[in-house]
Amino acid sequence: MTEFDLIARLTKSLPGNATVLTGAGDDCAVLDLGVPDSLILFKTDAVVEGSHFTRETPPEKVGRKALARCLSDIAAMAGTPTAALITLALPKEFDADHVARIYDGLNELAQQTGVAIVGGETTTNPERILISIALLGTVPRGRQMLRSGAKRGDAIFVTGELGGSIAGKHLDFTPRLAEARWLAEHFDLHSLMDLSDGLAGDLPHILRASGVGAELLKTAVPVSRAAKLRTAEKPPFVAALTDGEDFELLFTLASKDAVKLVDGWKQAFPEVKLSCIGRIIEGSGVIIRDRNGIMPLKSGGYVHFAA
Repeated sequence: MTEFDLIARLTKSLPGNATVLTGAGDDCAVLDLGVPDSLILFKTDAVVEGSHFTRETPPEKVGRKALARCLSDIAAMAGTPTAALITLALPKEFDADHVARIYDGLNELAQQTGVAIVGGETTTNPERILISIALLGTVPRGRQMLRSGAKRGDAIFVTGELGGSIAGKHLDFTPRLAEARWLAEHFDLHSLMDLSDGLAGDLPHILRASGVGAELLKTAVPVSRAAKLRTAEKPPFVAALTDGEDFELLFTLASKDAVKLVDGWKQAFPEVKLSCIGRIIEGSGVIIRDRNGIMPLKSGGYVHFAA
């Protein structure tokens, strides 16, 4: 059973109530708690020693990554983060200085992004460190971005470069909070999410939620330098599709707005690459076009519990 098989089983009959506008299945839950002009975003995420970092990882970077992952999901809804609770699970034999440095990295990013750390929980966990963060945010009513609105003919865009995150980006990435809010303010995006499990793993989430397919242009996918340097492990293009932990934005909008978007982006975010990598088509799944024709996407992104 894969991660997504398990999620599908567990979320089949979750209880809800009148406050829930978007529940399980998107980057954040969207709640209407009666706040004038705003909806509430709610997200939780965890990092685990051995899966997301190693014992040798600088602790400040561990704390930063733990919060940054949640911030990236708030960005995926075009929201603004507000407050977080931290659950810290530690082995019985732990180094207090090491733990304090984890919080140093977490607190620094929180201050940079306006997040208040308002409490949490500490507990024991055999052998390894686990950090789980519950994060609240807000988004203007009617401006929340979901995965489910992609339409046939839409252009598909991605920020930054993909692949090779294990070389360091997975610890030092910048959540695209400002970029996502700018997009939502200036354009009618049809779908939006962040890339945590790789383009090959995450794009299908948009396609399934929207009931459409996608055609990618191989030469348009932005492959990172780190992926190109790790050719002994996998070809660079495959790395860009499957490595995961890129934490870039993936979104679609009407093709007629593509040129205006590219021009405006260059002015607003000159240091962040933006690439149109394909289009939304009828059907389902992903096909890739290159100079030899088209082929179905066979690779998947990162999946927990994969055999």
